Amino acid sequence: MVKHVPLRTCVQCNQVRPKRGLVRLVRTPGGEIEIDERGKAPGRGAYLCRNQVCWENALARDRLDYALQCTLRPEDKQRLLAYAQGLPREEARSVEAPSSGPPAGEPVPGKEKGTAATLES
Repeated sequence: MVKHVPLRTCVQCNQVRPKRGLVRLVRTPGGEIEIDERGKAPGRGAYLCRNQVCWENALARDRLDYALQCTLRPEDKQRLLAYAQGLPREEARSVEAPSSGPPAGEPVPGKEKGTAATLES
């Protein structure tokens, strides 16, 4: 029997990864922002990839403010950026909307060439 692997989504790049492959940030019941390496601290949590680019972008674009439902103080942001400096630097994949099929005007797969089966926009 295969063991269930919990999955979580990075709040910056929206990639779904195993929970252990991400870093959890938590807003404690006391309102403090902490890095939760174990993933078990009580409070509102948000996950980021173990990647400097995701951390820098999430802090610059206030993604953590939204995910943790609070406003990060400048000293919190500085502490989190300092932590991110120890992470590997990889370019994050851009988030694209999933394709729902061929572009408008392209033939629909499975239809014969002689028919007028094209997608309308």
